[in-house]
Amino acid sequence: MINQRVDRSERLAWLEGIRILAVVMLLLYYAQMGFAGSAYTPQPTGLVSNLRYLAAAMSTLPKQGVLPYFLSLPSWFGFQFIDVFVLISGFSLVLSLKSKPLDVGIFLKRRLSQILFPFWAVLWLSFPLLWAIAMAFKTDFPNPWYVFAGISFPLVYDYNGEMLMATSGSWWFVSLIFSFALLFPFLWQLLQRWGAANLVLVCVLLTIGYRAIAIYLLGGHPTYVIWNTPAGWQPFALFLSKLGTFAIGMAVGDLYLKDEGPVYWSLPRALTIGALVYVAGFICQFYTWGWIFADLLLSVGLGLGCMVMCRILAGQRQIASFFIAMGGYSYTFFLLHGLVVDRSLQLVVQGDATRYAVMLPIMIVITLVLAILTVHTSPLIQRIVLGLLRDVDYVLAKSTSLQRRFREPQVGDKVCYRSEAGWIVLKVEKLLDEQDFFLCQVSDGRRSLWVNEEDLEPAGKHFR
Repeated sequence: MINQRVDRSERLAWLEGIRILAVVMLLLYYAQMGFAGSAYTPQPTGLVSNLRYLAAAMSTLPKQGVLPYFLSLPSWFGFQFIDVFVLISGFSLVLSLKSKPLDVGIFLKRRLSQILFPFWAVLWLSFPLLWAIAMAFKTDFPNPWYVFAGISFPLVYDYNGEMLMATSGSWWFVSLIFSFALLFPFLWQLLQRWGAANLVLVCVLLTIGYRAIAIYLLGGHPTYVIWNTPAGWQPFALFLSKLGTFAIGMAVGDLYLKDEGPVYWSLPRALTIGALVYVAGFICQFYTWGWIFADLLLSVGLGLGCMVMCRILAGQRQIASFFIAMGGYSYTFFLLHGLVVDRSLQLVVQGDATRYAVMLPIMIVITLVLAILTVHTSPLIQRIVLGLLRDVDYVLAKSTSLQRRFREPQVGDKVCYRSEAGWIVLKVEKLLDEQDFFLCQVSDGRRSLWVNEEDLEPAGKHFR
């Protein structure tokens, strides 16, 4: 989901298009669920029962305007794009390495920065605004504990993301992508040792086994289902529930670098296979046993379908340029969409169908504008934070060294230079900086050096 910082010419336009489509569909899903009061989510009662349930839910939506009503049907299933994000994240991370050896330290530093600094930027910029809105319109403001949990993430961190959800419902996904960022170097090593096919086989079996345990032993249900089970949706927020999807994305990326795999399939073949797999996953989500396989099938089927559509669209140069330009804002768009939707529904729509129909495209535009502003503000926040940390480190380190060092070196003082005894100070030069600073010429009888006073230690007595 998070874009790698690569040259624009090296980014795949259709891949950026999938990101854009996915975040817009998630916004529409979130808005529709909020407006309709979660009138429909998949239930384990069978296909026919769910279709009837869905038809009844659609009757609650506004008929004003062709676009909102046309989008209402696929929007009920917009949650499926979460799994598409997991799939393309595995794909993108493999592409970012370009078949080069993986330096784990450099990778984690870069990847975690891409996840955390935009997230922190959204938090630090949005909380004052949310507080002002709450004060002006007498609306709810997140509990201080959840504000603290968000600001200090990932030091305050839970795998199911509930602490983050208290501020924005979609933020549980941040915990998931954080988990995969930490897990990727290990999976990459296995990909090199085992090969793509074996990695996918093992990870898919682990996912299927875990999801069966999560349903029948742990008492859980998928994150997008509202159903009464002992453990709720929490078992399905763990990375194991989507490990197979992530591994498939990695395998496809590995094959792509070798000029092989689904990316090189003809569009009719990719669309046909994608449609068949998607239909199977679509039906599975309406049965308890189907929850074991549904997300895996839906991600593959929907991913292939989106690839076909976005590759066709990206064939137009203007659209390809638009995809590449906007794709870089998809992660921040995702982080912001819940905040924008919640406040729009609460302050503007207020249950009115006409306002909801009018506000849908406006919410998309507002979220995009805020995402662009946040992306361009995030580096400044990063520089300020890192600069403050460096300043604190400098002050504290300097104060410690001042306590250890001589108050004022004098000619003739016996000293140790870099823990080596037998040196004597021959000459002292006092420099003016933010404080008095000394350069000392020292000699051990054989050689003479000009050194920084901080490299010297007293030999038997302190400087006077």
